[in-house]
This record gives sequence, C-alpha cells and structure tokens, in this order.
Amino acid sequence: MKKKPTLAVWKFASCDGCQLSLLDCEDEFIDFVSTVQIANFLEASRAVIKGPYDISLVEGSITTEHDAKRILDIRKNSKYLITIGACANAGGIQALKNYAKLDSFINAVYAHPEYISSLDKSHPISHFIKVDFELNGCPISKSQLVEVVRSFAVGIRPKIPNQSVCVECKAEGHVCVMVAKGVACLGPITHSGCKALCPSFHRGCFSCYGPKENAQTEELVKYLKEKQNLPPEQIERFLSTFYVASPNFEKARKND
Repeated sequence: MKKKPTLAVWKFASCDGCQLSLLDCEDEFIDFVSTVQIANFLEASRAVIKGPYDISLVEGSITTEHDAKRILDIRKNSKYLITIGACANAGGIQALKNYAKLDSFINAVYAHPEYISSLDKSHPISHFIKVDFELNGCPISKSQLVEVVRSFAVGIRPKIPNQSVCVECKAEGHVCVMVAKGVACLGPITHSGCKALCPSFHRGCFSCYGPKENAQTEELVKYLKEKQNLPPEQIERFLSTFYVASPNFEKARKND
C-alpha cells in the first residue's frame, strides 16, 4: 500500500482563521484525510508525528526573532511549503505597525513594555524563505485549500483561478456596485475566491483576498479620486487593511 503524503500545519502571528478553514471543510474533510496523513496540526490534535513532512501549511506573519529562526527549521523539514492567508503572504493587518514607531504604541498599550519582544515590522513568510505556493484570503477559501493540498499531494500545480472579484460578481449575477451605485470597490484588483460576498450585500470589496497578479491599483485609485471624489485619506484607509503591506497597495498609497 502506497504511503500517504504527510501534512503539517504551522502557526505564526495570526488569528487562526485560516487553520479553522481547514477544520471547517466538514464534508470534504473525510476525503481530504484520505489524500494526506495529518502529521502535525496542533489546532486539531496534540498527536504529532515527527518530520520531515511532505507538505507544510504555514499561517501567520513573522514578528519576532524567535519565529524568524523557527521558519527556517520548518522550511528545512518540508518538501513543499505553502503559505495560507493574508498574514503569511503579506504581513497581515498587524503590518500596520510597519508604518509607525514600534516603541510609541508598545508603551501606550502594555503596562510592562519591557516584556515585549518584537521586530519593527511584520514580515510575510517569503521574506525569510522560499515559498512553493501562496494561497490568499482573510480567511482563505476552504475549497481552494483542498484543491491546493490535493494537487501538491500528487505533484501537480493547483488550478486556482487568476481572476478578479469582478468575474465572480458577473458569475453570481450581481450588479456592479461601483458603476450602478457609486460605491467604492476594490473588486477589479482583488483575487477571486469569496464568490463576491460583499457586493452580494451591495457593499464594495475590501480586498480580503489581496491584489491579484498585475493588479492596476494605481489606475483604480485614480478612478476613485476623479470619478467618485474620494479624498486621499479615505483611499489610503481603503488600502490599509488585510494586505496593507503588499507591494502593490503600498506603492499605490505612496503615489496617492
């Protein structure tokens, strides 16, 4: 009998939402575990099978020296390493600290700031190691996660659509909130995966899945300024959420 590939799930600075997406697979989970052997997943079980591992899923950003060293060991013990979610891929919403003085808010928040050990910036995993695949989302799509793990388990490239939320809007039959209602929306530059959840409630996309490849963010910013009369501070806030530190959004904010 052929041995199933081993899967390990690792957590860094994050809210655990992407790991919970795996546990939320429910009906798909039985089929999922028939594809891989879950060897290390502390969110689900204390039982641990010693590595190395065929596939590692990594959630969260690197915010301490300790974690910067730990991710190197995980990379050494993983045949394939896949980062999942906004935190792992772009530093997450905690990367807001990248644009402030660390000491100032640590002193304001903590009674004993001398106990806090933190890097000045929240870094994506790829800042430290080679990543084999990035799955976007805050949180990730469980169906996309299953597709990614199944594909790597058999040695093929995952078929994750490289399209924007606008494509999902059309597929779901939603009227464009930006054109029809004048609502600011990041859908044209955002990875698909959410099935256009916010536009289905007549709200603009907040880019939970981050900027898609070759996203024309600066052109969208220009449209929001000239056609919707959004002030610069509102546009900056719009781009300062889940993927605040992504190079695409960072560049657009600086040029705004």
